[in-house]
Amino acid sequence: MSRNRLLRGFKAMHPGEMLREDVLPALGKPKTEIARLLGVSRQTLYDILDEKQPVTPGMALRLGKLLGNGPELWINLQRTHDLAVAERELAGEIKKIPRLSAA
Repeated sequence: MSRNRLLRGFKAMHPGEMLREDVLPALGKPKTEIARLLGVSRQTLYDILDEKQPVTPGMALRLGKLLGNGPELWINLQRTHDLAVAERELAGEIKKIPRLSAA
């Protein structure tokens, strides 16, 4: 999972979890207003908050602009989450693949 020794053991967080648990409560604004400000449907925002949909590059740009922290945070959270999920799901198959070295 994480190559950083300090982060090993921590579950990769879906960006929707951070939005749901930390960011939106701190903003104190209704989700409907946040969706409107982002220019997306309420259902799109709810799907991300419920971790049913990923944060796409376009959504990362929207969130980064609205929250003032740039798109990299949001796209990197999604990338880390996606890699962790794939690593868990494919662990057995990945173990069987040999490592090649250049001659």
